[in-house]
Amino acid sequence: MKNRELTFIIVALVLATVLGGFLGQLIGEYLPDGAVKTLFQNNLEIGIGKRGFTVNEMQEPVYINLYSVSLAFGFLIKINFVSVLMVILVIIYFKWWYI
Repeated sequence: MKNRELTFIIVALVLATVLGGFLGQLIGEYLPDGAVKTLFQNNLEIGIGKRGFTVNEMQEPVYINLYSVSLAFGFLIKINFVSVLMVILVIIYFKWWYI
């Protein structure tokens, strides 16, 4: 596989994740309360950082303050149902057309 194709696949997967997360939240806003709304709006959060006190609060990075250098570490991935579907569709597309 060429380097250009690999870069294109990685960018497509990242864009599918971002777009899927956005669409999942947007669709979930307009659904009535129930199991389907919960499916679209709940996120699985995987990250490194200090945990917030509420569900909607963003995670803060971990700060390491040395005398002359201050470092901040943090990483958060929010995965929802639609973002997983979009990633699966991108993988199927690339498998069908490129691999």
